[in-house]
Amino acid sequence: MTGWDSELDRVLGAKTAKALNGAFGMTTVGDLLRHYPRRYAERGELTPIGGLETGEHATVLARVERVSKRRMRSRKGTILQARITDGTRSMSCTFFNQAWRERELLPGRRGMFAGKVTAYRSELQLAHPEYQLFTEDEDSDEQGAAREFAGALIPVYPASQGVPSWSLARCVDQVLSGWDGVVDPLPESLRERIDALGLDEALRRIHQPEDLAQVERAKHRLKWDEALGVQLSLAQSREQRGTRPAPACPRRQDGLGAAFEADLPFTLTAGQLEVGERIAEDLAHEHPMNRLVQGEVGSGKTVVALRAMLQVIDSGRQAAMLAPTEVLAAQHARSLRELLGEFAGAGELGASDRATKVTLLTGSLSAAQRKQALLDVASGAAGVVVGTHALIQDGVSFADLGMVVVDEQHRFGVEQRDALRVRAGERSCPHLLVMTATPIPRTVAMTVFGDLRTSALRELPNGRSPISTTVVPTAEKPAWLERAWQRVREEVDAGHQVYVVCSRVGDESNSGSREETTSGEDGEQRSPVAVLELAEELRGGPLEGLRIGALHGRLASEDKDSVMRSFAAAEIDVLVATTVVEVGVDVPNATMMVIMDADRFGTSQLHQLRGRVGRGASPGLCLLVSEAVSQTPARNRLEAVASTTDGFELARLDLQQRREGDVLGAAQSGKKSTLRVLSLVHDEELIARARAEAEEFVREDPELNSYPGLAAMVADLVAEERADFLEKA
Repeated sequence: MTGWDSELDRVLGAKTAKALNGAFGMTTVGDLLRHYPRRYAERGELTPIGGLETGEHATVLARVERVSKRRMRSRKGTILQARITDGTRSMSCTFFNQAWRERELLPGRRGMFAGKVTAYRSELQLAHPEYQLFTEDEDSDEQGAAREFAGALIPVYPASQGVPSWSLARCVDQVLSGWDGVVDPLPESLRERIDALGLDEALRRIHQPEDLAQVERAKHRLKWDEALGVQLSLAQSREQRGTRPAPACPRRQDGLGAAFEADLPFTLTAGQLEVGERIAEDLAHEHPMNRLVQGEVGSGKTVVALRAMLQVIDSGRQAAMLAPTEVLAAQHARSLRELLGEFAGAGELGASDRATKVTLLTGSLSAAQRKQALLDVASGAAGVVVGTHALIQDGVSFADLGMVVVDEQHRFGVEQRDALRVRAGERSCPHLLVMTATPIPRTVAMTVFGDLRTSALRELPNGRSPISTTVVPTAEKPAWLERAWQRVREEVDAGHQVYVVCSRVGDESNSGSREETTSGEDGEQRSPVAVLELAEELRGGPLEGLRIGALHGRLASEDKDSVMRSFAAAEIDVLVATTVVEVGVDVPNATMMVIMDADRFGTSQLHQLRGRVGRGASPGLCLLVSEAVSQTPARNRLEAVASTTDGFELARLDLQQRREGDVLGAAQSGKKSTLRVLSLVHDEELIARARAEAEEFVREDPELNSYPGLAAMVADLVAEERADFLEKA
């Protein structure tokens, strides 16, 4: 018999198991059964082609409309094109040197076509797709038609090149035919309260449903597994954190914080004042503060964080700010020093008697600089310590760490954040303030940041200029790109500066990667525009004569810092960069941004990127360059970004369009997605109920010793590093 942990090679054979492992990382029966169908198709139903997105691997249920064959112009051989349709819109399936398929792909035949969606001349196509045609006798196995095609519902699985949906369906059928079930981790009393199926029945129904009602019942149960596992992990984290007190840091009316605020050259917004009050109250108590401040790009989160850090310094303790990159860490250190002014140079000539010291600690410091920085941190001379992961290395010792500020928290793993927290000592826990420029919908805050209190900054400080955004559809209107470069030159001629953002550095090997997004007539692939190549092209082409710089993650740290200083000093007109400029970079004279291959970026990331312009007196302009075809999800996403500058509205849109696992950071950890059926958009009520149930279980039994099934769910979550984004903020 087959069990949950049975190895796939023993059940399906070595060849099939190898293919599943290579495509999806599956090794056991449990891995396969947790790979749920993406949707279900009925035999008379066709797939809406308009909903496909360039770059995805899709399975399309369609009808052959016509077939044509011709010789290739640039080399020997033939091209066979089968036009398939959903009845409303068509797309091409292209085959090279396979003219024999013309005998199979007869007009009027229906089937499933699986392959990578590309675009050529503004039209969608599948290059070399795999396909399985339905026979006239739908219930027969003639020509290899699989059993799943005979049912009322056809499960359509997330697939990959070489492992199409119908192959996955066969594997699942084979496994379930000899499966002896699984021990249910949910207590029977809980299953009764939530009216849920047993796990064994839910898994069978999700893969082999007789109707959509069975699918919904199965999903209800499986959603509970996912929601409860996450919420139990968060509840245990909250329970454990409360056992270690934080240093109480009450606000002083005659301290550095008060002096700093009295000297501010601008007026704080109502939102900054309100959030600041809540943080001040949190810091005044021994219960560790765990607060998330989310706000629009440019909403003034840095000032809010600095006021909190000064309150901690007034209590005789230190504050640390952790940034994801050296560029951002250096930028934060400069910004904090500029904001503090005379209060930043303790011990220096002209500094205030109340001044503190801002110390930068990164991996690129010279030996002498690092030695001095470590001394400042260990002695307590540095009230504010800014750095990257270098802050959490064993050689770093704080005199008295009272607070940690984490910028763009999702870029750090659990272990990194915990390592910094323990710098406060074995018996103490520093207060934690998390900042993000990506507004977060309530369900994400409840699931991802479930152990943090959240605050939002919605209004922008005075002085921020409006930003207009336009999509540049190069596939449909190639002349628009030429006009974009002319517009860049006009902006520079007016005395301003421009960012050009690319999704990659250059010189990477693209073999087999999703970099290959568009196909030419003969199947050649175009990789996304890269920083190094584009910078050279612009220097010798449309932007010849302008001062063009390049910034990317492969540069040495001192080189990155040098480029950013040159751009900030207006010594560079156009900065061609990767997303290292996404957050924290503040150059008020930069008024325009061109984002190449914009469809490769998420909605919230595009919003963050364009927030780098319009930070001065002049209005900002952002151009989203893309070959995305009209009416596709990718193009619709870009049009949505262009239509509004409301980050909270875009966050909701982003959540609707992206896979749930991406929202939880599965892409960052490189592991399989935690959430497969739970929807952070639609399942808010279920998530709230799971949170309440989890809190009750952990309150009754913090280690879940009486509930081994629930404990195993949490252990599995942690063991596979699926809690990177959500377990310990």
